[in-house]
Amino acid sequence: MSEKRKKVWRRVGWALLFLAAAGFTLVMSLNFYVKNKAVEKILSVEKASALDADCILVLGCGVREDGTPSHMLEDRLLRGIELYEAGASKRLLMSGDHGSADYDEVNLMKSFAVEKGVPSEAVFMDHAGFSTYESIVRAKEVFQAKKVIIVSQEYHLPRALYLADCMGLEAYGVSSDLRSYRAQAYREIREIAARAKDVCLAILQPEPTYLGEPIPLSGDGNVTNDK
Repeated sequence: MSEKRKKVWRRVGWALLFLAAAGFTLVMSLNFYVKNKAVEKILSVEKASALDADCILVLGCGVREDGTPSHMLEDRLLRGIELYEAGASKRLLMSGDHGSADYDEVNLMKSFAVEKGVPSEAVFMDHAGFSTYESIVRAKEVFQAKKVIIVSQEYHLPRALYLADCMGLEAYGVSSDLRSYRAQAYREIREIAARAKDVCLAILQPEPTYLGEPIPLSGDGNVTNDK
């Protein structure tokens, strides 16, 4: 290889290294910004119970093949029910993925709450909460919420609260970390990239997969039943 060509490749290598370093710095800066912005809005159950929110927004999570909730989803549900019973809101909004007939987070979530004693009419289902972003947008646009308490694991709450703030929702978070979870280190790393991605979504604000007619939380949650 000629000396001239070597110089060209060295310059390309340095340019790629610079771009990688700049990208890494940007992602980490956005990650710090999103996490820092949410610190004061993550509350205890006791503090959240005095908020009188329009709804307790429980974000969906994995369902096992046997139709039972994963540990993370079960803990979100238990925390959401605890908040409901503490008087934080008169409504639960179960938002998750029901994009196909054979995968249904939200009916499981509602059934779980009803079996624990929550009246069916107090539990709304968002069948098209395919992502954190879509759950937040639909809570505001479809279910017409203005003030919400978001329930999820603590690592996930900063992103959800950041999106809610960008969408004009008054939102607070309550952690549902009731136990240790497998592969949590992997989730923490993945969440760094997810935060950066959702900053972009908050700027662009694309429409979610589905919107549809308004379903006010002041009504009966049974209108969202599909079974």
